[in-house]
Amino acid sequence: MPTDLISIIANLAIALSFIVAIVFGLAQVKAAARDRKERLTLETIHNFQTREFAELINFISSRKGPANREEMQALPKEEQISYIQFGQEMESLGILVAEGLINIDLVDKTLGSFVTGCWEKYKPMFTDMRENLPDPFLGEYFQWLAERIDERMKVCPREPFYKNGKLRKGSR
Repeated sequence: MPTDLISIIANLAIALSFIVAIVFGLAQVKAAARDRKERLTLETIHNFQTREFAELINFISSRKGPANREEMQALPKEEQISYIQFGQEMESLGILVAEGLINIDLVDKTLGSFVTGCWEKYKPMFTDMRENLPDPFLGEYFQWLAERIDERMKVCPREPFYKNGKLRKGSR
């Protein structure tokens, strides 16, 4: 009888320590995911604040934008590179939001309607290239991000933070 009792207690202790290890492991995984998302958010904000990104914003803002692949190829190489780089930046940003790695609120607060305005400049060229290359996936996440930002601005417009000091409903 005493050995049976000791076996039961030992089995309970093992089971309890297994449960504690699982709970601790899950807590660690959640903390690591939160830390990764936080680091990625800070890195994204930092990338928006570089001189290179400011130059791209200025470049994109000050031009009409090519309407198709031929117009793009007729531009000087440096301009082509700027259009490509900015498109890639927006595509990457869209992927990060779509995959849930960064929150769309971050994009809304840092770039907002600039994303939708830029998509409108890129849309004719991407539409042409999607059909004529053909590459139906070209700029898909950039488009998706611009449409989500536009939708948010129409459905639940954000009031400037300096006016009321409050975040949008659903934000942290």
